[in-house]
Amino acid sequence: MAAMSARLETLNQMIAQDPGSSFIRYGLAMELMNLSRPQDAIEQFRTLMDSDPAYVATYFQAGRAAEMLGMKEDARAIYLRGIDACANANDDHARSELEGALSLLGG
Repeated sequence: MAAMSARLETLNQMIAQDPGSSFIRYGLAMELMNLSRPQDAIEQFRTLMDSDPAYVATYFQAGRAAEMLGMKEDARAIYLRGIDACANANDDHARSELEGALSLLGG
């Protein structure tokens, strides 16, 4: 657990130094997911989606976090937003993953 806390501390320091870094913010959000802190993670993912909507990896993980929190409609909206972002980026692989996640979310 100490190693995870050290990683989180390092990522927090890095984002404080470079708050506009999509790569670091994504890493911070993923570390929060790894620490079973989806509420904190989704806040980071939302910041990233707003600041860098073309960072397509964000949408799948943000949708997962929303699902973990029981926020089904938020997850659906995130997946749909991600599908649009993937279409704009011509990223068929990520779009396919998001479409699959949306399908599994069901009605």
